[in-house]
Amino acid sequence: MAIDILMPALSPTMTEGKLAKWVKKTGDKISSGDVIAEIETDKATMEVEAVDEGTLGEILVPEGTEGVAVNAVIAKLLGEGEKPGAASAAPAPKKQEPPTPAPAAPAKEPPSSAPAKQEPPASKPPVQAQANGSRVIASPLAKRIAEQSKIDLSKVQGSGPHGRIVKADVEAAAKGGTATKAAAPSVGGGAAPKSSVDARGLADALKMKYDVVPNSGVRKVIARRLTEAKQTVPHFYLTLDCNLDELLALRSKMNAAVEGSKISVNDFVIRAAALALKKVPDANVYFTDEAILKFEHADVSVAVATDNGLITPVIKAAETKSLAQISKEMRDLGTRARAGKLKPEEYQGGTFSVSNLGMFGIKQFEAIINPPQACILAVGAGEQRAIVKDGKVEVATMMSCTLSVDHRAVDGALGAVYLQAFQALIENPFGLIS
Repeated sequence: MAIDILMPALSPTMTEGKLAKWVKKTGDKISSGDVIAEIETDKATMEVEAVDEGTLGEILVPEGTEGVAVNAVIAKLLGEGEKPGAASAAPAPKKQEPPTPAPAAPAKEPPSSAPAKQEPPASKPPVQAQANGSRVIASPLAKRIAEQSKIDLSKVQGSGPHGRIVKADVEAAAKGGTATKAAAPSVGGGAAPKSSVDARGLADALKMKYDVVPNSGVRKVIARRLTEAKQTVPHFYLTLDCNLDELLALRSKMNAAVEGSKISVNDFVIRAAALALKKVPDANVYFTDEAILKFEHADVSVAVATDNGLITPVIKAAETKSLAQISKEMRDLGTRARAGKLKPEEYQGGTFSVSNLGMFGIKQFEAIINPPQACILAVGAGEQRAIVKDGKVEVATMMSCTLSVDHRAVDGALGAVYLQAFQALIENPFGLIS
């Protein structure tokens, strides 16, 4: 009997993903542990290994398909003695969808008959869940068509198994059948629009020329999480300048002493941030409604820019690692982050974040907190400035650092104490190599 190959959940929060590539093709012999496909999650592209042995009999979800739900059947694996093609008897999800005209029939029925058709059997709670608006069950293809056609899926009656909305339902809704396009919210109430301006509609109306670049999974997650962070977390900002002269001199000596060593200023920053958290542990926290979670280790998330968007690989227990260890680990994580090859556990679970834009010449900025973390340190460029020391004007290399804190968990005084501890470590860098 053919074995279903399911869309895996590659992280605790994953609900759907993009089937980026099939490594194996129909007819290939598969052994347990073989890489059969590559899945693009919200943060990375990961390899999927086979659990069973057999022959890949049929691929039901072609590569490049987005929005594939976790546990959806993506392929069939043939057992011993079965021939390729046998699996095709088991219909793919889209073959279960009814013909396009079918859902249009209810539109001709009198209004009194509509409620009876919409009433689900008691044994099918998913339909009830859809009816009360708590969630919408739809196939990935139906979701894509609805998004393109601007159809509100909460107003579409599904004709698939357990009330699932399928392609034909959305197409019928687009033609004015079983559902209509979502109405714009009224001025006095209703759900707020995602944006106050229809950017694409405006560009089209003004005949502006543009290219359409689909949002990657990473970009969508960034948009959702940062919007949530700014709407729900009360940010508070503290800025302090650090003198880098001694650190730069020490770094130069260390890199000259060991051939091939390239410890960066950012490596010093990561270690200083971690050691400062050990000195001020009340800043190494998560906020919850019931309690503050205070962590034993400083797991420092470090912002890395990639072609798909920002990702934050984590240096675990950074306070226990030397500058050389941090430097080596950060280079490896950064390289794999840009290639989309990080594992979920490598970019999830940090307790504190560092975002450094100094390499771009940015003098100072304010970073957005990455919930549930309570702090993020924004690091600017080191630049020569005139400072007053002992009543005399001198030139020093200064670096501005801004700490964004969740004021529910870290108040202003505590944030200031943390920044002072960080500054002391940066300005007396020998404490970072012990």
